[in-house]
Amino acid sequence: MLEQLQVLNPATEDVIATVPAATAGDVDAAVARAVTAQAKWAAVAPADRARLLRRFADVVDQHLEELAQSEVREAGHLIGNARWEAGNVRDLLLYAAGGAERLNGAQIPTPGGWNVTFHEPLGVVGVIAPWNFPMPIAAWGFAPALAAGNAVVLKPAETTPLTALRLAELALEAGLPEGLFQVLPGEGPVAGNALVEHPDVAKIVFTGSTGVGKQIMAKCADRVKRVTLELGGKSPNVVFADADLEAAADPFAFLDNSGQDCCARTRILVQESVYEEYTALLADAVRAVVVGDPLDEKTRMGPLISRQQIDRVRDFVPDDAEAIRGSAPAGPGFWFPPTVLTGERPDSRAAVEEIFGPVAVLLPFADEQDAVRLANATPYGLSGSIWTRDVGRALRVSSAVRAGNLSVNSHSSVRYWTPFGGYKQSGLGRELGPDALTAFTETKNVFISTEGPAQ
Repeated sequence: MLEQLQVLNPATEDVIATVPAATAGDVDAAVARAVTAQAKWAAVAPADRARLLRRFADVVDQHLEELAQSEVREAGHLIGNARWEAGNVRDLLLYAAGGAERLNGAQIPTPGGWNVTFHEPLGVVGVIAPWNFPMPIAAWGFAPALAAGNAVVLKPAETTPLTALRLAELALEAGLPEGLFQVLPGEGPVAGNALVEHPDVAKIVFTGSTGVGKQIMAKCADRVKRVTLELGGKSPNVVFADADLEAAADPFAFLDNSGQDCCARTRILVQESVYEEYTALLADAVRAVVVGDPLDEKTRMGPLISRQQIDRVRDFVPDDAEAIRGSAPAGPGFWFPPTVLTGERPDSRAAVEEIFGPVAVLLPFADEQDAVRLANATPYGLSGSIWTRDVGRALRVSSAVRAGNLSVNSHSSVRYWTPFGGYKQSGLGRELGPDALTAFTETKNVFISTEGPAQ
């Protein structure tokens, strides 16, 4: 068990901070504070909760550049991306704040009376956030949970705790009550496990690997505890012969955030008749990607998060692999070149398993039926893209592909005002969108008799 967590800059390997690692006792104390704070917060009028969350958003907005610079240093994100991520936290808070005032129940006419439904907060919510998008994905959990009247204990990833800690400070600066939103950096098997198993934590929101998600789900089952799980992905990028091939050959379908993205389109499926033409376009684009300093506005791809992640990615890409390769700095820093594997079988390990790095697999398909078969030939179902000018085909394939978030003629997956989540082993439940707050509530039904006294 670690007493301190070292935070490294992935681009330099320098230690930029050390933070205390939370123990199980720290989790107990935090949850006790959260229980007290939540009881008071739930009694606050929805309009006043919304006002405080909007103030929180305003304070975040005043610190966007600070948060972005911190994200670059601890996560290696490009500065432009990091600024977007900090802005996304602000936008999520504003969107959730509006929901606090519109968390309405229903009136259901019933013989002899009326049923009235209420949405009541769950209590204390544990949010376990990943290292690949530390700020926005944490906010996917804490913003709607707070708006619905819950308290939140957030455990950030061991490698990226700094922006989460700063957001907790900004929440207090904005006037949120003490104990309502707490951040506990720590190791998953210690702090994370204590949060999952704590009897006073009503729900766990976890984003991370499918393997860990299964463990969390099993532990929550012992107490019938609610979970939202956003897990792995192996998303298809399906390119039909009639597509705009230049647009479809954008390598940032799988290179965004250095490929450390569960929505990355890492299985590129191309119709046989345009396979060679597409491959040439993609090769040119991959070799043109500038990899380097995340603070340089000209950089298009930064480092991976850690030495451990570099080793994982290398395990999928032997030196003699048939591949299109870009270039990357030699070091220091955790660098890996953009890579497209061209000699893989559809059932190979690289074509089936999530790599979580700047590596994609290029595979041909014969026709629409074959494309759907390949797209679904994975245990995951999070995201994907379909490239075609045929609207009917786009609708047919979108219906047939088993994934929660699909884009037609686009690589975009996530918008805070639309639902997000996966099929199969990519997760359980939905985040974001107009119904985000209800995922953090209990629905209570009350029957009111309208029959008068017996005569």
